[in-house]
Amino acid sequence: MDSLPEKVWHSLKSEEVLNVLESDPAKGLSSQEAARRLEAFGPNELTQKKGQGPLIRFLLQFKQPLVIILLAATVITLLLQEYVDSIVIFGVVLVNAIIGFVQESKALKAIEALAKAMVSEATVLRDGERQRVNSSKLVPGDIVLLQSGDKAPADMRLIKSRELQVDESALTGESVPVQKAETVLDEDMVIGDRHNMAFSSTLVTYGAGQGVVVSTGDRTEIGRINELIASADILETPLTQKIHHFSNILLYAILAMAVATFIIGFIRGQDLVEMFMASVALAVGAIPEGLPAAITITLAIGVSRMAKRNAIIRKLPAVETLGSTMVICSDKTGTLTQNQMTVQDIVAGGVRYSLTGVGYSPEGEIRDEEGNFDLEANLSLQELLKAGVLCNDSTVKKAEGGWRVEGDPTEGALLTSAMKAGYNVQQLTSDIPRLDTIPFESERQYMASLHDQGEGKPRIIYVKGSIESICVECSVIYGPDGEPDVPKAGAITQWVESMAEKGLRVLAFARKEVPPDTTEITHADLEQGLEFMGLQGMIDPPRPEAMDAVEACQAAGIRVKMITGDHAGTAAAIARQMGLCGETCSYHTREVLTGKDIAALDDQELVEQADSTAVFARVSPEQKLRLVEALQKRDNVVAMTGDGVNDAPALRQANIGVAMGITGTEVSKESSDMILTDDNFATIKAAVEEGRGVFDNLVKFITWTLPTNGGEGLVILTAILLGTALPILPLQILWINMTTALLLGLMLAFEPKEEGIMQRMPRDPSEPILTRTLIERIVLVSLLLVLGAFGLFKLEVALMGGDESLARTLAVNVFVFGEMFYLFNCRSITRPVWTLGLFSNMFLWAGVGIMTALQLLFTYAPFMNSIFQSAPMGWAEWGMVFANSLLIYLVVETEKWVRRRKAEG
Repeated sequence: MDSLPEKVWHSLKSEEVLNVLESDPAKGLSSQEAARRLEAFGPNELTQKKGQGPLIRFLLQFKQPLVIILLAATVITLLLQEYVDSIVIFGVVLVNAIIGFVQESKALKAIEALAKAMVSEATVLRDGERQRVNSSKLVPGDIVLLQSGDKAPADMRLIKSRELQVDESALTGESVPVQKAETVLDEDMVIGDRHNMAFSSTLVTYGAGQGVVVSTGDRTEIGRINELIASADILETPLTQKIHHFSNILLYAILAMAVATFIIGFIRGQDLVEMFMASVALAVGAIPEGLPAAITITLAIGVSRMAKRNAIIRKLPAVETLGSTMVICSDKTGTLTQNQMTVQDIVAGGVRYSLTGVGYSPEGEIRDEEGNFDLEANLSLQELLKAGVLCNDSTVKKAEGGWRVEGDPTEGALLTSAMKAGYNVQQLTSDIPRLDTIPFESERQYMASLHDQGEGKPRIIYVKGSIESICVECSVIYGPDGEPDVPKAGAITQWVESMAEKGLRVLAFARKEVPPDTTEITHADLEQGLEFMGLQGMIDPPRPEAMDAVEACQAAGIRVKMITGDHAGTAAAIARQMGLCGETCSYHTREVLTGKDIAALDDQELVEQADSTAVFARVSPEQKLRLVEALQKRDNVVAMTGDGVNDAPALRQANIGVAMGITGTEVSKESSDMILTDDNFATIKAAVEEGRGVFDNLVKFITWTLPTNGGEGLVILTAILLGTALPILPLQILWINMTTALLLGLMLAFEPKEEGIMQRMPRDPSEPILTRTLIERIVLVSLLLVLGAFGLFKLEVALMGGDESLARTLAVNVFVFGEMFYLFNCRSITRPVWTLGLFSNMFLWAGVGIMTALQLLFTYAPFMNSIFQSAPMGWAEWGMVFANSLLIYLVVETEKWVRRRKAEG
């Protein structure tokens, strides 16, 4: 066999599959045939995609327009022989390039992690003998034996199964293990419903089975996900897109001003070398050298704040992306829900009870519809709870971090409901020991156990299973007084339907007493005489804090959508409780889309449906990816949460991928931008809040820094136009830009979040960083700085008889202290500074103090006078500096007040 035919394996009989693959279920393949097929099909490993080498990826970090501007600044400062400044500017460029390179390298590890997830050993039949081989050596046609605890090493068509249950949550998102069988299925079954298949990297939780390998390596379902991860686009974040656009505009503006300066001087007949140096001075002044560092540091501060709120950021720009988020696509299990099955409703002896508490912790109460609980008064309830404990193969234990189930989550929920009623599970199993068991079988849908109630007492059979498998056999109800009763017509059906409407998974319970000498039971013993005791309805319940977080996100204009591999009914029930859709939300009202529905839609139809639908169930990995892409086609900034291998492609495609830190697979974490250390949706809301604060602070910094650069450029241009001496020298411009950006502007990164930040609508992705209002403010402040610096420079030259050093020192201080006063304006774009609390950002005051001290050194220290050609100033000059600075502050606050009045009126 040298090629593998295209077959829908789950729709074929096992005999047909074995014939196609030329395999013997009793002996397996021969060693020689296995070696030949390994040569033909290749190892059972995922192919590593070739990408750009590390050197190329590092060099590509320098292609950003803003980085090109800074590299130009590095060259310019070298030409000016200002080596220290040149080194500092290039250092900023280098640090940013290294950060970008490291982040990208981490992102590309996703496929490597996926490949590692497949490395394991498998038990196979070779030459008629059982052998343990490395899973990479498996080939199509190999017969693999599975038992509890094994990881499926390849995609297999099952040919035998004995109570086999497989946890497929990492692949499909289904919250409970799947019962497997060998039966033939329809061709159009989605992955989650292919119960005769075992898929690579899923985990066997119970029972045993035998399967024939049908796909290995890249041809497995997990291999297809690997392809999707590799093909998913790594999108630019809103911040990087805006900075890229902003940098392009800035680059062209600076070049245009520098060329205009040179041409004007040339036309006026001025010295060409002098004009070249003036153009250089203008370029140096207009370049915001501190902007990349400010962006990096502001994002890093956001990372630190988020880490304190259980959100670990893997890629710096993701901090700001969270603040731009318009749609959050959330997995259900473990993110919106507890990932712990919990009994919520019980019906016993005709009485309905509700249970409080969530998860496997025994904390909680049982109450009837009147709010009462009397266990002694309802023998049926006692027996039902006992049955849940005794007809059970799982255990619940208290471990570090909470209560955990060992075994089936459904059985764990039954143990917890009994403990809430006061039963001691260990004591009960000791007092009423098990004598025999009929294990759960998918064909019969029930489990039964025989127990000894003590000497002289009849032995008892407890049965639990689906309502169809048990109630069909029950002709009587075990009443609350322990006496048999005839069920009311339709009563059981009504109870089941009311539980199902709430999305509960319903288990029925029955009992039968048998003679004291009974030692074993068979299916025939259950065909008559069963007494129906009641029902227990359970669900993986929503996290209360996640419900609050969904509400907060919706108030912030962020739409939350559930995308899950679980069943439509369960998904709709959780969605109703979470407030994701209305009380009528169900698959029947078409408010829930399933994988089959999505498969029937073309791309344009899916864009419409994805935008208007809140709940998606039974969704495959490809469909998760399609949904994210469909939402992005409407220009939505999409955050996607997930924890399984099946989520990885969508996590990578989303504008921000959010992985679970506790339950998440390594693949999902490597594909993500952010990891939640508590697996809690509420943490996403907290991160969005921090992200909005980070963007606010970035806008504040840009609004603060650009008037300086614009003002410096305009001062040079004005001097050239008027044919006068430069009010500020290139080296003095570098001093202003580097010191103020570090000591003043960066302090805005520490600004606390403003009130009402989560009551705003998400920003429009097409909206530029600087709105018209902010551009007008930047122009206004730039002009005030130009008028102050140039005007006072000319005044000082006239008054002091041509002392240009003193006049330039005055102009430099006009810029520095003008920026310092304007810094307080920029603490809020719209509100007056006194409403924020004068001392709510002590870093700002520290920066002001240090900057003031440095400026005094610049003005009075002889060595600084020598380096920067500055000169000591008198009280008159300081008076002019502070008067101009105060004027800037008052003008900006007045402008903000006028705009607020217009907005209110």
